[in-house]
Amino acid sequence: MVRQRLTVRTRVPGPRTFDEDHDDKGPSLRDVSEKNTRGAAFEWLLMLVLVGYAAWVTYYFQVEQLPPPLSGIGAGIPGFAEERAYEHVFALSNLGPHPVGTSALDDAIQYVYSELMQIKESAHDYVDVEVEVFSPNPGLERMTGGVFFGKSLVYTNLKHLVVRISPSDFMEAKENAILVSSHIDTVITSPGAGDCSSCVGVMLELVRALSHRAHRFKHSVIFLFNTGEEEGLVGAHSFITQHPWTYSIRAAIDIEAMGIGGKSLLFQAGPDKWLLEMYKKVAKYPSAQILAQDVFHFGLIKSATDFQVYVEVGGLSGLDFAHVENGAIYHTKNDRSGHLRPGSLQPIGRDLLVLLDNVALSDDLPFLSNNATGFEQMETVYFDILGRWMVTYSLRTANTLHVSILIQGFILLISSLYLSGLGIAALIELGLAILTIILTWTIASVHVFLVAVILPHASPFPIPYITHSWLAVGLFGVPAVMGALIGHSLGRALLKLYIAKNLDKGSSTRFSKELSARHVDWHAERWLFKAGLLQWMVVLGLGTWIRAGSSYIALFWIIPPAVVYGLMEAQFSPKQNLRALQRATLWLSMIAGVVVSAVPVIRLSGVLIGNLARFDRNPGSVPLWTGNALTGGLIAVYVCLTLVYLLPFAHRSGGLGWILAALMSVFVVTMGLVITQVVPAFNDHVGRALNVVHVVDTVNVDSVGGFPSQKISISAGTPGGFEQELNSLQGENFTCGKSIDFVSHYVKSGCEKQLENDKFILKGQPMLNIEKDKVNKAGIRVTSVRYTTGSSIRWNLAFNTTAVQAFKLETSSKWHLCILKRCHSISRG
Repeated sequence: MVRQRLTVRTRVPGPRTFDEDHDDKGPSLRDVSEKNTRGAAFEWLLMLVLVGYAAWVTYYFQVEQLPPPLSGIGAGIPGFAEERAYEHVFALSNLGPHPVGTSALDDAIQYVYSELMQIKESAHDYVDVEVEVFSPNPGLERMTGGVFFGKSLVYTNLKHLVVRISPSDFMEAKENAILVSSHIDTVITSPGAGDCSSCVGVMLELVRALSHRAHRFKHSVIFLFNTGEEEGLVGAHSFITQHPWTYSIRAAIDIEAMGIGGKSLLFQAGPDKWLLEMYKKVAKYPSAQILAQDVFHFGLIKSATDFQVYVEVGGLSGLDFAHVENGAIYHTKNDRSGHLRPGSLQPIGRDLLVLLDNVALSDDLPFLSNNATGFEQMETVYFDILGRWMVTYSLRTANTLHVSILIQGFILLISSLYLSGLGIAALIELGLAILTIILTWTIASVHVFLVAVILPHASPFPIPYITHSWLAVGLFGVPAVMGALIGHSLGRALLKLYIAKNLDKGSSTRFSKELSARHVDWHAERWLFKAGLLQWMVVLGLGTWIRAGSSYIALFWIIPPAVVYGLMEAQFSPKQNLRALQRATLWLSMIAGVVVSAVPVIRLSGVLIGNLARFDRNPGSVPLWTGNALTGGLIAVYVCLTLVYLLPFAHRSGGLGWILAALMSVFVVTMGLVITQVVPAFNDHVGRALNVVHVVDTVNVDSVGGFPSQKISISAGTPGGFEQELNSLQGENFTCGKSIDFVSHYVKSGCEKQLENDKFILKGQPMLNIEKDKVNKAGIRVTSVRYTTGSSIRWNLAFNTTAVQAFKLETSSKWHLCILKRCHSISRG
């Protein structure tokens, strides 16, 4: 046998280059790399679109999808039928604007009264329907908070309609009642289909339905159709302070509108939680967001409702509902019944009917306190899930839960730092990850601010997205994402440099010199994910500190990611192999947060954009970019918060450049649509809020005839100039850039046209006369002023509190408030 020696040569395996996997006939390194880069960019953009789509689908099913409206036959006699309620909305809004002091309001009151009397006649035999026309005495309203703080509102000649429904054979039912309230009057500029004929229509249908159900009740239900809400909530104030039935009221429900159509939103509740819990129990279509209550109470929306009077003055607890869809037409001539989407009234009507039914049968209503201490005691967290279920719990429970989550979160973070085996290096890496978050916020904010400043100069209108709010996504959302990506990329680069530097030094515990650059990417990716968790923990901590009920949103961005990361990605030893974060980790971390955040985020954005139509309360007083900065800033906050877990995935396979290019193209197209007005800023349904005022200046008197000067003033609550409006008024000799002080507000930039003097113009005009002006023995100057209102229906008297040390409004039998020759004494106190 011949023995042969076999020699086998082997090569020690080393790092394989990309080209070794392909023969010369295959694609080049550059081609494959570019293909992978484009694929990674497309994948990330697809994930971004899916996140947005998930948010929109959630919003659609929770808010946009309305139940079918019921006809009178479908609802039956004791049920709520939107068809019947809509008939009232149509009739009232067709009267046109009906503010206090007008014959149109008299017609509206007469219509409601006639409908109530018909309901009374057709009521159940054992139901007592009392209808009363209530004319309160003149009075004075002073609120301790909100937009009317520091103002004294004097009222007279108001007229309300009050209805009490109770079983006719159980007189004790009148001793305890729940109040349902809204207002008939409108602002002078609007027919008020949304604000608030829709509310009156719902209430009339509720009165009709309850008139066939109340024979079973243990308690009564009082309905207040008040006037004077638009004059400063004086209607509710006059009722709650003067009407004899108020002694029996234990809770209040206010129905309002800041738009028209869509599901009515519960946006204030409390202070006592009993009625809220009852609503949660019976509501079939719950729509409630405590975020709206937080925004309202922190003064971010300058508005008020009668609910403030019932809580602050009446000491009541209750619920406050409002329609918020189509906010841009709120208080404008376009607030018409045609904008009321079918199905808008059915949810609130059905749920309130069942709620009132249960409250009137409850044994707990008599024990409900009517000594509420104010809005600062609103201590119940509430929100609905997908418009099907409602969650409520106390603010104390929320604070306990939040503190517990924060403590556990910081313990887990410290444990993660300890288990990394890196010592001080781990702290530095965490610091660089936090710096990445800061850069993300900073550059995203800079991007949207630049767009906000440029937009008024590039577009024919400073705020071109009021009518089509989806444009704000392209104008501000896309630049915010681009800025967030750039900031995130810069911070990530610094983090990677530090990690790589540690590798070069060599580490016997976790890293070795042979660790690839990909492992550096993975390590950075994990730190950025943890920094995202820390960001949301900071949000939760701040929200808990300021007692914001909406802090619950942060829980859904902390608990699921922490649990998912712990189960799928956590490393419990420095020797454990490192790998990239899984895509499943991303989706499982984000899905709950996206679903819970979608409705509050989209609704709040819609309300803000709608309010921009009336943003400039003192026309010309704020820069044109201010509204854009607010919108863009809010969107930048959304982007930096909600995409914090998605941003690290954008850097995989070097696809960032393609992502930025795609986003830039979307931004350019959106700007093109705005600049060219292919998508118009306004249309027949949504227009600018213009103020046209006939001004009589009794100070500047004509030197020859002694006549006061008069002019027409044009200003706009919607930011922007008057170029297009003045083009249609050519030859009318308007001069722009004028300022006028209207006491209640001032016009810093408006247009005006002088009118010929008229000697009869003073007839019926308000007059301000100084009756006494002297210095007393104490050296204090005392001035007595008499204000004659003439034929004016609404007037304002302002005091310069920097020059006036103190003032008081004296009332006695010798002092009268007279309007149109009808005088009433103002009662003391």
